[in-house]
Formats: sequence, C-alpha cells, structure tokens
Amino acid sequence: MLDPFYLIVDSAAWVARLLPCGVRLAQLRVKDAPDEILRREILAAKALCAAAGAQLVVNDYWRLAIDLGCDFVHLGQEDLETADLAAIRRAGLRLGVSTHDEAELERALEAAPDYVALGPIWPTVLKAMRFSPQGLERIGEWKARIGDVPLVAIGGITLERAPGVLAAGADSAAVVTDVTLNADPQARARGWAAMAGERRRALETAGSRG
Repeated sequence: MLDPFYLIVDSAAWVARLLPCGVRLAQLRVKDAPDEILRREILAAKALCAAAGAQLVVNDYWRLAIDLGCDFVHLGQEDLETADLAAIRRAGLRLGVSTHDEAELERALEAAPDYVALGPIWPTVLKAMRFSPQGLERIGEWKARIGDVPLVAIGGITLERAPGVLAAGADSAAVVTDVTLNADPQARARGWAAMAGERRRALETAGSRG
C-alpha cells in the first residue's frame, strides 16, 4: 500500500529537509546530472529514507537503482520502452510507471507495475505537458480498470485538492511544487503528512469494519 502523500523532490537535500515532517514516501527525480552526482544523490537519499523508515523511489535511473541496491524505481513511457524490465525484476525492484492516455496505460499494464501514475490531473507549472488535464473523473475510470494496482495521481495537486483526488479513487497523491515552492515547505509538508495520516486511519477503520 502506497502512502497517500507521495513527495517528489530533485535532491537529497530536500529529502533531508522534509523527512522529519512526516514524509513516508519520496521520489528522487534528478534530471540531467553527471553519473557521479546521481550516485551521490541516490545514496544519500537512500540512507536518509532508510534511517527514517520511509520509502524511496528513484526516478528514471533504473541501472543505478539496481547497482546501488535500491528497491523502487519509477519510469516514464520513454524509459519504459528501453528499460530492461527483466533485470529490474531480477533485482527485486518494484516498479512505478507514468501514464497519460489509454495507449500508455495499456503499455504500462503489460509491464505488471507495482503502481500506475496518471497525470496531469490539473495544469501544472512544473513542466510543459503534451497532454490535457485529466480531471477527477478520469481517476475513477482508471482505478476501476486497474483494480488492485495502486493508482498515483499527479499534476497540479495541492493540499486542498488532495482529499478530492483520493476520494475520486487515487491511492496516493503526488506533489512537487505545492510543497517545494511554498513559503514554508516544512509546514506544508506537515500539513500533507497530517492529511495522509487521517486517510490511513480512515482506511484502517473501514477495513476493520469490512
């Protein structure tokens, strides 16, 4: 089960800064860096998450994730086409895959992922997107299709929007700028962690009643 609060950051320094705020699930997404820096960043984030009992997801760099003994990797569609999925599985890595349309969802499901990410739910300032916003209704449609595979929603999600995203069917809400561009990132992360804690307790209560 993925934590409802899925933090995405671009450095181990951010991981160190925000883990004490209650983060349980963090993706390290470092772009266009030399191999030496990537190794250093991944190792640092891995050690920080291990010490805090949090889950680290390495974005894109599946070879390094294998070499450095990580246990979770996230791939975009372009990386999915070229990655050695058999090697990833042999190494025991769990796999998350980005999707934006029906064809990408089918391709992702063929890889038997441990979660599927859907986005952007709303317009995002993080990067230019080729795809239109998906909206809340699409979350429910895709969750119905993928069943027990966890669904991560991403794109334009704020703390205020997160409860609606989870109620629509997402298992986890991924966040970048709502935390990292906030005037007080630690306070914002604590707010997200509190929301996630409430969600976990509600699910546990519902499970015990079921």
